[in-house]
Amino acid sequence: MSQNVPKMMFDKIWDAHRVKALGDRYDLIYIDRHMMHELATDRAFAQIKEQGYPVRRADLTVATHDHVVSTALDRHDQSIPSSSKYIQRLRDNAEENRIKLFGLGDREQGIVHVVAPEQGIALPGTTLVCGDSHTCTVGGLGALSWGIGTSEVAHVLATQTLVQSRPRTMRITCNGMLQRGVSAKDLILHIIGALGADAGEGYAIEYAGSAVRELAIEGRLTLCNLSIELGARMGQVAPDDTTYDYLMGRPYAPAGELWEHALSKWQSLSSDEGAVADREESIDVAALEPQITWGTSPALVGSIAGAVPDPGAASDAVTRRGMEKALEYMGLEPGTEFENIPIDNVFIGSCTNSRLSDLHAAAAMIGDRKVADGVRAMVVPGSTEVRAQAEAEGLHKTFLNAGFEWRQAGCSMCVGINDDQVASGKRCVSTSNRNFEHRQGTGARTHLASPATAAASALTGHITDPRRLVQ
Repeated sequence: MSQNVPKMMFDKIWDAHRVKALGDRYDLIYIDRHMMHELATDRAFAQIKEQGYPVRRADLTVATHDHVVSTALDRHDQSIPSSSKYIQRLRDNAEENRIKLFGLGDREQGIVHVVAPEQGIALPGTTLVCGDSHTCTVGGLGALSWGIGTSEVAHVLATQTLVQSRPRTMRITCNGMLQRGVSAKDLILHIIGALGADAGEGYAIEYAGSAVRELAIEGRLTLCNLSIELGARMGQVAPDDTTYDYLMGRPYAPAGELWEHALSKWQSLSSDEGAVADREESIDVAALEPQITWGTSPALVGSIAGAVPDPGAASDAVTRRGMEKALEYMGLEPGTEFENIPIDNVFIGSCTNSRLSDLHAAAAMIGDRKVADGVRAMVVPGSTEVRAQAEAEGLHKTFLNAGFEWRQAGCSMCVGINDDQVASGKRCVSTSNRNFEHRQGTGARTHLASPATAAASALTGHITDPRRLVQ
């Protein structure tokens, strides 16, 4: 691509990291940062060991415990006996290969996509990968980040590179301003519902427009987090002063002269004026309301003031059958108003919505109210650092006084492979990213929502528009 042709942000970062063009849209890409968690990494380490490769850049690799750890207050390695081997294997592999590990007793420990930006490991213009599909989250800082499989994890460990097919570019411009009570989570759920769960397949997405520029970094991270639910492996927001203010002073961020040098580079990353993406989409957010999912895909979503749709109104037989199957699993009838649906659980956490601003939004909704009878409500901070900051501000007292469980950092109920699960047939309003069948436990019924909506629903015992409870 000629230097005289205006470039999208994605193209600038990709081209700067291309080691070699391999043909047919495939390139060998240099990887700046590699994040790891417990699952599947043991096989990757075993693979390179069998082949006689050392870890090429241990100094660019960081590991953390998150997916299979208990979030109980008294947790330890053996809290979940079936998971203890994964915890120990990651610890052993990190020690053997001199990789930095954020262990269970460390303040830096937490969900991989929370600690990467929080610690300043993810930076604008860098390439960052992890063996987890929601690695797209840290694109909210202007990084180019994506999830990879186990064999790719081994390739990065051995070579610090990856062979990748170059995606095309999509820009989603969000015009207008979000109303009070409407969050980044509502925005991205609306985008997925409007464009479809496969709209981003084969694309790297850039989120732009006035509504995106007004988001704090943690909102941008939420926006990019669900890019994978839109079908894209990569989501990005251009860095700006909001980004630089967030990163300054972070433990792994540049400092001193290195900061000034990095800043000059970061300021040139935005898409050039006149650059056009391969696909351009525009969303008007001025009238957007809080969103709630009703089915078994994030794309099955609607405004919380609405009702469960009728499959009979579907445009084709395939869509109709998909809606019918989703409603059967969810135990819902067409025409039921969303706010009349009773719930059993509320989960505030996950790499989507477990940062300090998310806890602020939930706590502000709660005030001095109490969780409704019969509802199990839990708050799981995204990192031990977030937990400590929340406790320093007294947020935990708000949650505990209301009847929420206040737990340790980890993936928790988002993924359903640890000891935090929703019982079969029970209904949960969750701030996580996936409402697939059995995602939060066998037979669990999940409604995705923002932290404010989740907190409001915990207080009433049914799905609730948070704007109704604003004092």
